[in-house]
Amino acid sequence: MGAIHMDIAEIPTHLIDEDTDQPRYQFDEEALQELMKSIEELGLLSPIKVRTTPDGRYKIIYGNRRYKACQTLNLAAIPCIVSTVTDEMEIYLEQIAENLTREGFSPIEEADAFHKLLNDPRFSSSTKYLSSKLGKPESYIKNKIELLKFGKAVKKLIGSGTEIRKDKLTEDQLLPLKDLPLEHRDPLALIAARDELPVSDVKKIARLFKDKELSAATKDKLLYKSGHELLETWSSREQSKAQRAKPAEPIPAVETKIKAGKETSGPASPAPVPDPAPVAAKQSILESRLQLLLGALPAFEPLPGDAIPASDRITAGDQEKLRSDVKLLVDKLEQLLAEWTRIRDKMETP
Repeated sequence: MGAIHMDIAEIPTHLIDEDTDQPRYQFDEEALQELMKSIEELGLLSPIKVRTTPDGRYKIIYGNRRYKACQTLNLAAIPCIVSTVTDEMEIYLEQIAENLTREGFSPIEEADAFHKLLNDPRFSSSTKYLSSKLGKPESYIKNKIELLKFGKAVKKLIGSGTEIRKDKLTEDQLLPLKDLPLEHRDPLALIAARDELPVSDVKKIARLFKDKELSAATKDKLLYKSGHELLETWSSREQSKAQRAKPAEPIPAVETKIKAGKETSGPASPAPVPDPAPVAAKQSILESRLQLLLGALPAFEPLPGDAIPASDRITAGDQEKLRSDVKLLVDKLEQLLAEWTRIRDKMETP
């Protein structure tokens, strides 16, 4: 490959075009206003980089934000580094490398860029090659790409850095959730954002949803809980598991007094000691069932009055289906209430 020539020149603003295919596409409006103020006071301290195009114009390699600021300020010309590079792969890698040094290049923008380099036919690169060219570990690149598993509602909350902020998400908060099914992964991510959950708490909740003893239906119901309530459920289940894992108390041996071939005379033998194992097993089943129910039931929250549809606003078929579902729910709740009331009364009886 021959040497790449770069010159600095004042180029008329109207001859410069943005690169709509570049890795960075999110621009903070407040930061842009600050940059415009700086340019007005001090001028553009760092030139943008462009390449020539066959039609005599220039396309930005990096510096889109500076270009936007200069354009908004109606500057007639912009100082530019002019490059003659034409290799698309080299240009895109340079754009990524430059943005990695800039504040505000979001993890999701990085993820999109890495995904494009690995899957776009123009590049068809490998993780190992990108790691060597960008000076980043392969795990760094793979973790960024994992963020693309999440839906749009989650992606738009992902920001740079590690600070936990309300209604925002960090990469570290999301990675513990990445292997969960989509129907659990995204709702839990939104709960983490809403409740400002630290990474350690997100990891506990992820373990709760990876618990194979919990049914999918139970996990669906858990999604109605707050982050704090999910942590309480996790803690209760961990305590229950620890209790079940404890070894049973040793059964004391009963000393017998039987002489070979003859019955013993004298005081009667002591009554046999009851085996505590069946009792412990029953208690373990009861505790397990109780913790499962407590984990599945959402916190009580009265429905607003307008949540119950008027009969003239739904079809007869929908009305019958709704009535049937409500009856089924009430029947099940009544059965559970009767059963656990019986258990409570039995435990309170001396």
